[in-house]
This record gives sequence, C-alpha cells and structure tokens, in this order.
Amino acid sequence: MRVCYLTDEPSKIPAIRAMLEPHHLVVPRLLGDKASFGSDGVLMVDADLRVMARVEQIKVTLSELRAVTEKLFVVQKHLHHMVAQAYALGATSIVRSNREIGPKLAQIEAAAKASAAPEANSGTARPEIVDCARAFATMFSAINHDQSIDLSDAERATARVIAGIERDGLGAWLDDVRRYHEGTFQHCMLVTGIAVGFAIEIGFTDFDIKRLGMAATLHDIGKARIPLSILDKPGRLDPKENEIMRQHPAIGHELLKALPDISQEILDGVRHHHEYLDGTGYPDGLSAGKISDLVRLLTISDIFAALIESRPYRPPMPRQDAYKILSDMDGKLETPLVKAFRNVALVA
Repeated sequence: MRVCYLTDEPSKIPAIRAMLEPHHLVVPRLLGDKASFGSDGVLMVDADLRVMARVEQIKVTLSELRAVTEKLFVVQKHLHHMVAQAYALGATSIVRSNREIGPKLAQIEAAAKASAAPEANSGTARPEIVDCARAFATMFSAINHDQSIDLSDAERATARVIAGIERDGLGAWLDDVRRYHEGTFQHCMLVTGIAVGFAIEIGFTDFDIKRLGMAATLHDIGKARIPLSILDKPGRLDPKENEIMRQHPAIGHELLKALPDISQEILDGVRHHHEYLDGTGYPDGLSAGKISDLVRLLTISDIFAALIESRPYRPPMPRQDAYKILSDMDGKLETPLVKAFRNVALVA
C-alpha cells in the first residue's frame, strides 16, 4: 500500500521507511515542499501540531489531497491535547506511538481489500463519523482557545448522526464509532447516537429527535475544561480527581448559556444529565419533580454509552449486561423509560 508520509523532521523518514518497507511503499514529503504526493494511498501526518505555522502548512497539503480518504495522524502520547487539533484538520485515525502505525495500516489495508470485494461492506470510517468527529474537535478546540463555540458545529454533528442511524441503524453506528474513535469523542458520539436511536424508537417527531440529539451532542462539552490527565486516566479516579470530573456539567452550562440561540431545554440537559430521581445525582441534587423528560432520556443514554464504550484498558461491556445495570437502577431512573429503552439496548 502507498503511504504518503508528511513530516516536519527529515530525521524521522529513515525510521519510518525501515519500519514499513517493503510491505508498504513510503512516499515521504517535508512540510513546505512543493512536490506532489498524488491522490492514492494513505496520508500519514507526523508533525508538531503545537506550531501554528506547521498546522497551516498541513492545511495547504490537505487541500491538495481531498481525494485521499484515509488520513492517519501520529500524535505522541505526551502531546495528547493535540488530538482535537488533529481531528479538526481532518484526521480519520489517530495513533499515539510508532508501534501503533504498523497495526493501524494493516487494519486500513484489510478494510480497503474488503471494500473492494464483491458484496463486502466497507471497513473504513463512514463520512458521517468523520464529519461528526471533526465537528466535536472544532468545538473542543474553540473552548481550549477561549473562544465561543459555533452552534452550527453541534447542529452539523447531530444531523450527521441522525442521517447515519436512519440509513444504517444504531448497531452499525455504535460499532463504527467504537472501531474508529476513543475517549471523550467516542463517548459523545455514542451518547448522541443512542439518544437519537431512543427518540426514534419511541416515536418522537423529527423536531424532538433533533432536540434530544442536540442536547446529547453538547452534554459533555464541559469536559473540554477538564485536565486530560483525568479525562484519559486508564483506571478509576481518586476522590480528588472525581470531584474535578463532576464539575463538567456546570462548566458546560456556563460555557453555553450566553450563546444567543441556545435553548433552555438543551442547557437543562447539559447541566443535569447526571441527576437521579432520588436526589443523589449532581451538580444540583435534583429530585424527580424537577428533572425534565429530556434529561431523563439523556441520562439513560449517557449511562448506557459509558458502559458499552471501548477503552484501552477494558473491552466494551456486552449490551445485555449494560441493560441489566440500567434495569437495576430503580429509583434513580424512570422505570417505564428504561423498559422502553429495551429494544434500543438489545435489538437496535
């Protein structure tokens, strides 16, 4: 397979060639070079995204390579905060170390061969997932740069989720998201997909599907202000870290409340998606009478998504096991809604 390797350091090229050749054809190019890559193969970007001049050079190269569907970015673990920048630039996949490059290319190559075979389904990330991840990255990046988010990004992401689920079903959406994304973006896309699937299952109008979908898309926007050492910790949070993490609903509400076109219902979902009917949730300890129907639906979707996520340190929980946990949360979640969620959890 042809690997178009774009880098900012000439010294990286020999190591990449030694690692990938002769199985792959490595075509190197330094940022700023005028030589053309061509339009086939995989584009692999390995550059310091902290330097804005290099980011601008990458944008120029990407504008010349719109026909390349697979864009693999190398974001080393110590630069994890640049993942959002990579997705904003158009990454379809991220690797965190050179050791991950070979297996990821093998996955891409196998998917390409499968998609070329008769009656085979493509194994590459669908456009809806790529566009949705890019929208999340743009919103998180804006917050990290102390800028207001553009609600049109959330609307675009929500519309892409709805379109994908209406065409291919919730199960395909969940599988694809878990295959191609991880961490906070994976969780956000899972929650939005599950919430949209839930709304469709119980017969919501198009307007209400979009309304719940928008609340789900924005529900964890406050995590953009939570330290990555906490967000991506591979294990249980300690009490101090958990206290910081529990601030994200209030942070999200604060970030969004001044936007001119934001609805109170969406703000309610962002602030209160961790509230429980028995008053033991956070941040406001609301009890049943003060928790809206939208929040009740969103909370169920959020918990289920967290349980079935794919994480580096554990596999996804089987959907039937995740649904049993929801069913055992009587008193915290609305039982009729949990029962209505059964087909979404086990069948969709």
